[in-house]
Amino acid sequence: MERARVELLTRAGCVICQRLAGELMALADELGFELAVTDVDEAAAAGEPALRAEFGDRLPVVLLDGVEHSYWELDEPRLRRDLAARRP
Repeated sequence: MERARVELLTRAGCVICQRLAGELMALADELGFELAVTDVDEAAAAGEPALRAEFGDRLPVVLLDGVEHSYWELDEPRLRRDLAARRP
């Protein structure tokens, strides 16, 4: 089974986003997921406005395998449960 992908949607200057990125980085190895950080404003400037349009008013947003998992805060117990449920 391939590793889960956790994506953090952020924007420059977002202090909460920076804190959440640190929390996720600390958990990535322990929980075995791939972490990607995407700045929604940079993505929009590069011609991909969909993330900013959908999630831009409630950043940071955590996506698990492309599906919204939590926003504003990391729901660590839920993330642990959901990642454990992916394992055979």
